[in-house]
Amino acid sequence: MRHRFECPLRWSDMDAFGHVNNVVFLRYLEEARIDFMFRLARQADSGAFTGGSVVARHEIDYRRPLVHRPEPVVIELWVTKLGFASVTVGYEIKDERTVYVTAQTVVVPYDLEVGKPRRLTDQEREFLARYHDDQAGSATAA
Repeated sequence: MRHRFECPLRWSDMDAFGHVNNVVFLRYLEEARIDFMFRLARQADSGAFTGGSVVARHEIDYRRPLVHRPEPVVIELWVTKLGFASVTVGYEIKDERTVYVTAQTVVVPYDLEVGKPRRLTDQEREFLARYHDDQAGSATAA
């Protein structure tokens, strides 16, 4: 199963060439991940990820230029790898015709009070497992 997040394009996202700036795509991924891990996960378990989390790694492949338009893009997000102390999330930023970006992010749950990484709780793992699909198309496949 994939989580779908509609992301509006903002005029300020454009670079001098009229395309979405490469750095802005990371913000789009962040918006989708926050919606997934903090809104959706907390609806399933009010304590999910309340201690915090940190990004350990991003990997992003730019497939096609994206230009400003009034319609939002869709960001599909799924879990490609589920460990005990990290989760890898795959993404596609696309519309009905084109995939613009494929990406992956490794997220580590973090105990903000202690200032150290922590293990995923059973409830967090249970939630994430619903979106686990390591066969859903590699986020870095050509």
